[in-house]
Amino acid sequence: MSAAEIGWLIGAGVLAGIVSVVASLASLVSYPALLAIGLPPLSANVTNTVALVFTSLGSAAGSRPELAGQRHTVRKLSWLTAAGGALGAAILLLTPASAFERAVPVLVAGASILLLARRRPASPIPAAAVPARVRRPESAGRVAQVGVFVVAAYTGYFGAAGGVLMLAVLATFLDGPMARTIAVKNVIAGFANGFAALGFIAFGPVRWAAAVPLAAGFLLGGWLGPGVVRRLPGEALRIGVGIAGLAVAVKLGYSAYF
Repeated sequence: MSAAEIGWLIGAGVLAGIVSVVASLASLVSYPALLAIGLPPLSANVTNTVALVFTSLGSAAGSRPELAGQRHTVRKLSWLTAAGGALGAAILLLTPASAFERAVPVLVAGASILLLARRRPASPIPAAAVPARVRRPESAGRVAQVGVFVVAAYTGYFGAAGGVLMLAVLATFLDGPMARTIAVKNVIAGFANGFAALGFIAFGPVRWAAAVPLAAGFLLGGWLGPGVVRRLPGEALRIGVGIAGLAVAVKLGYSAYF
């Protein structure tokens, strides 16, 4: 791999890491970047997932104020995302992806519409001071946890705009400012990507020459991203993620059906 390609992947990783934290759409930047240097689609997908783990590490380090008081929530959801990510990776390695890829645009569009339709009450309390709490009734919480598992499996299987889907589920499940919900999303997404990455490392066509510089960019971008989130109002984040998700749905739908 040339020095120019390494620099390209580091830069793409930084941008994708920031986009992942702010808008949950890292793969919209990093996956095409891998294709651009000549990786085949399957190899680009698994290499991207392996590198994405470092976005969560960076964002966790940069999101300590937003994660304060949320250890129980993260612990409760992390095992679901870990199991879902492992399942999704197994499905990807054992079955063709064509049928699921055709469903992706519908899933992303639905999640984006859910985000756009949801209204959060304004809160005068700073984001870092308000914990994200699991809502009641418990039955609704259990349904949402199933949603977390399903989205984690999707993330391990295909992953494009998986953050949009996860954020949409968490927004119906957790109370608190959007910045804190995003922080939880970033951490538990790391478990989904991490356990999927273990399967891909063992059995998938990971291109390490591309994964290492991309991961370095992801780590830096993930660390910088929370600072961007803190400077944006929650409603702007919600609307921005929703609109970006619809754009991704259109792009994926065009690729899948035309």
